[in-house]
Amino acid sequence: MNKVIVGVIGAGRIGRLHVDNLQKLPSLEVKAVSEAYVNEELKLWAESQDIGLLTTDTEVILQDPEIMAVFICTPTDTHAELIIRAARAGKHIFCEKPVSLSLEKTMEALRVVEEEGVLLQVGFNRRMDPNFRRLKQLVEEGELGAPHVVKITSRDPQPPSEAYIRSSGGMFMDMTIHDFDMARYLAGSEVVEVYARGANLIDPVFSRNGDIDTAVVTLSFQNGVIAVIDNSRQAVYGYDQRVEVFGSLGSACADNCRATTVELSTAAGITRDKPHHFFLERYSQAYIDEVASFSATIQLGGTVICGGNDGMQAERIAKAAKESLETGLPVKLPLQTEVEAC
Repeated sequence: MNKVIVGVIGAGRIGRLHVDNLQKLPSLEVKAVSEAYVNEELKLWAESQDIGLLTTDTEVILQDPEIMAVFICTPTDTHAELIIRAARAGKHIFCEKPVSLSLEKTMEALRVVEEEGVLLQVGFNRRMDPNFRRLKQLVEEGELGAPHVVKITSRDPQPPSEAYIRSSGGMFMDMTIHDFDMARYLAGSEVVEVYARGANLIDPVFSRNGDIDTAVVTLSFQNGVIAVIDNSRQAVYGYDQRVEVFGSLGSACADNCRATTVELSTAAGITRDKPHHFFLERYSQAYIDEVASFSATIQLGGTVICGGNDGMQAERIAKAAKESLETGLPVKLPLQTEVEAC
């Protein structure tokens, strides 16, 4: 089977992570990387990764007939336009979340993807986490009966920089959007109502930038499932990532991942390792698996694990959560099919 030749657009932290993972998979080959600003440090990194071409011109990648797929790892405000350009160039697309901060721009990008007949996978990598996939399997196989409640805890170990906060789109669009997607994934239904409460309890840098650092969101789904999500920008003990699905026949929980599973019990108390420190450790395998899945879909056909409509629905929920936070009221979401939305 021929390799999938790839171009990566954006060589920041997430772009380099994807390049590292792409290089581990024999089904993929990274031919070129583009970055707006190329310095000596980036050149040395590209050489260490055996990247054939490092360029500041994205068009070089888009117009290369040998490149079959592109990874969009640039700032969020560039995603939609790059998706449109890549689709019109006939490239399959992997794009980091969110597709954009504007539902109108997202819909426009998805229309072009559909018109051009290319694949678009959105980088909600948590769908590929082995623990959460097992929860999904249990739900689909009916082991838990009819799902009633999904509970998601997602807390970062420390706040991001002020520059990041300023351009992130806010907690709901930047952080909780992963949890909105996970809730849809596990509930197997669409959200019909969103109610959000938030506060500034950690650092005034968030309120200075019109954002929050602590939140609880309740989602009501068309099939009756209720999801409760709690977020914090600072959990002093590590990266806290837990999910529970409770149903008519039982419940299943995915706990935090830790360096070891050893639990020490003595007269002084019971201790075990803290959760992994950050997302690069916690979801390292999920990042590899989502790339492998994207490659397999290109080569073998089928449906991507997380498509453009999934990205758009998560954005709709994030927008509704912000509106609810601002008004103090629940926000109804009209049901939209993928075709109607696009």
